[in-house]
Formats: sequence, structure tokens, C-alpha cells
Amino acid sequence: MDQSKPIPKGRAQLSQVLQVAGELVSVDAVTKALQVDRRRATKLLARWATQGWVQRLQRGLYAPVSIASLGQTQVLDDPWLIVPSLFGPAYIGGWTAAEHWGLTEQIFRSVCVLTTRPVRGKEKNIQGVDFSVKQISRQALFGTKTLWRGKVKVEVSSPSKTIIDMLDDPAIGGGIRHVSDCLYQYLGGKNGTPDELVSVAARLSNGAVFKRLGFLVERAGGPEKLIAECQKHLTTGNAKLDPAIPCRKLVKRWRLWIPRSWGETKAL
Repeated sequence: MDQSKPIPKGRAQLSQVLQVAGELVSVDAVTKALQVDRRRATKLLARWATQGWVQRLQRGLYAPVSIASLGQTQVLDDPWLIVPSLFGPAYIGGWTAAEHWGLTEQIFRSVCVLTTRPVRGKEKNIQGVDFSVKQISRQALFGTKTLWRGKVKVEVSSPSKTIIDMLDDPAIGGGIRHVSDCLYQYLGGKNGTPDELVSVAARLSNGAVFKRLGFLVERAGGPEKLIAECQKHLTTGNAKLDPAIPCRKLVKRWRLWIPRSWGETKAL
């Protein structure tokens, strides 16, 4: 076998592009690396996709296909890599962030993403990876930590922001029962402090969050300071513990409708 056989020109070009682009390949990366115009770059990407060297994620964005991935639907070993390009400004949050920070041992199939971009449909499948996507306001885009996944910078909600986001919308936490488990894990661990929860909740400015937080913390027996802070931030009107489930019992102290099965003691 001739070990000196030259690398095909297309492969050499793609390799050159990857040195610039990193884990994902865009039209701009091709134009920069190969010094070609956008039309030529688009044609090269289309050819490489036909040859099976890259797979299209969305218009103008591709993922390189490793030899081990040839013939498979899923290309990326780390689905977090495509979040900034496909959904940004965005961050990993909800149950996925809870898994990352060790707030739960439960495994969820989809990656939870919070984005300021308009989204059509909450569930998306991209190259065999399921994403659960929620649109948020720009004001809610805070409280994240930066992680580097290879050459890609990815934002993930901090432990305290993760808890508050899930209290704001229990659906992204897998339901209020799982959210409460994550909250108790947070309070019993070293991921953050009660003061951080209050600070994040106040900035998010959703009165229902303090009602849910105060109720759940009181059921767990404290800390008392956190309960008192939630009382200080109590707003008028009644909210539901979880909008997705029947809540027919009103806890007047917290102005919160809860399921009858919950009662007012910790349900673990």
C-alpha cells in the first residue's frame, strides 16, 4: 500500500477550514480559511455534504463527520456545541443545567435551551439530538456561567439561576415534584446560598417564583431567613404551584394553589 498517497484536495481543504472553524463549519469560516467568495464556499460545503464529510445542521452551518460517525444519524458527540450557533443568544438551562450541576440524578433525553430568539415549536430534533427550547425575554438572559466545550464557548445557567428558572416555569424542570427535589438538593449542598436565590428571583421579577419558593422551603423546614425573605417579596394575587397540574387547594399564607395531595409538609 502506498503510504505516500496524497490526501484528496477536498479533504485537505476541509482540514484547513477546521483549523479556523473548530467543531462547526460555516460559510464565513470557509471564505476566511480558503480565501474564496461566499458563492464558492457554499458550493464547497454542499459538495462536502454530498460526499458525507459534513452534515448540514441549518442553512450555512455544518458539522464535520468523523470516520466513526459515518452512516450514523447523530454527528456531534457533544450536542451543547451547536447551541450558540443555532439558538444564541441562549444558554443551557432547566433540567439539563440541573444535571450538569449535580442537582439531580435523573436523566433527561432532551437538552433544555433557553433563548431570546423566536422559536417555532418547543421540541426540535437536530441530527438525532432532541432539544427542548423555550423563548425568554432579553431581561431574563442573565445569571449564566461560561463553559468551553472544545473551541466553543457555551453558556449554562448558574445553580441559583437554574433553580429560579425552574420555579418560574416548572415545565423546564420536569414538573414541580422534580423541581422541589432539585431545590432541596441545592439547599443541602454547596452549589449556592439562599441569598443567591433571593437575588436572582428578585431580578427575574416574577411574583409566582417567591410564592413557590417560600412554600417549598417552608415545607422543608427552612431556612427561616429564606422563608422570611420570600414573605417580604410576596405579591398580590394567587398563583399555581405548577400550572400543568390540577391545583385546587389554596394556601392563603403563600397565595398559592397547590394539589390536594401535597398538603403542607415536605413531600419527598
